[in-house]
Amino acid sequence: MPLSDEFGREVTGVRVSLTDRCNFDCVYCHNEGLGDTRGPMEPGDDEMGTDDVVRFLDVVSEYGVDSVKLTGGEPMLRQDLEEIIRRAPDEMEVSMTTNGTFLPGRAEELKEAGLDRVNVSQDALDPDEFAEITKSGAYEKVMEGVQAAVDADLAPVKLNMVVFEHTAGYVEGMVDHVAENEGLQLQLIEYMPELTGKPEWNIDIGRVHDWLEDISDHVEHREMHDRKRYYVNPEAAESVAATPEPAELDEFQGGMVEIVDPVENEEFCANCGRVRVTHEGYLKGCLNRNDDLKSMGEMSRAEIRETFEAVVADRVPYYGEYLVENDRGEYEINEKYISGAAD
Repeated sequence: MPLSDEFGREVTGVRVSLTDRCNFDCVYCHNEGLGDTRGPMEPGDDEMGTDDVVRFLDVVSEYGVDSVKLTGGEPMLRQDLEEIIRRAPDEMEVSMTTNGTFLPGRAEELKEAGLDRVNVSQDALDPDEFAEITKSGAYEKVMEGVQAAVDADLAPVKLNMVVFEHTAGYVEGMVDHVAENEGLQLQLIEYMPELTGKPEWNIDIGRVHDWLEDISDHVEHREMHDRKRYYVNPEAAESVAATPEPAELDEFQGGMVEIVDPVENEEFCANCGRVRVTHEGYLKGCLNRNDDLKSMGEMSRAEIRETFEAVVADRVPYYGEYLVENDRGEYEINEKYISGAAD
């Protein structure tokens, strides 16, 4: 039976960072320092070991956690990635977020190890534009990696695109790209200025919603996280095709575009069912916070259980509880969650 926090939110998934190292230096990323990015290697001294990660997954599966997303930095910089996936509990869905540069030649092995799905970060379809955002010349390798994931049946392969000032002009091309290429879906991720300190890069995500609604054959609203999915026919810009029935969406010949817009979205936070794990072995109840970190110590089973139970019990919705609206309609920190205020 999954554990619930005091807001009634069951925790059924975990997001595990395997490293903070990354071979990209994306302009919107809140990470600092690339670390050693020569290629896949064994875990570093500050990273959870293979056995630590597997032991953690075994323990939380006892609490009804049935999905894990492996992240970084760039998780494919870990040489033991396939072993971790292979040793994950059989009942646990395993997915991964990657920049895709190491997928060529490795996607098949990941699939054989038990990886179910993959998200690939891709913010532009032009090599120069891609290089400007990622500070990397790996455009062709990423495109090759996406195709390798499709060929390995890690489908649907979701392309993650952060929508902000630098990428807003590329959205239309990316929507056309997934509509025309079988096996791809698109996640447009709202830019979060609180993680980067660059509010001037923000755009109105509502305008993207409006545009997609105009060109879509079908719009699906997911209650979970208050998300919308837009089904776009390849010819949508020229002519709107007959709207498919919901039962036919699995057979829909076109692209699915989903917008992930957590900023100031209380419903998004009210339905969050994930706990996050840092590469160093700390648990946290919210991506946006670093003041709720809890160490799992030496990561014995007893320490993992104790810490997991504590972090779930202390989870707080970021918008609507940790941040609350004032009289001016602005969000500010709720005093009761400032350290020591509740004592």
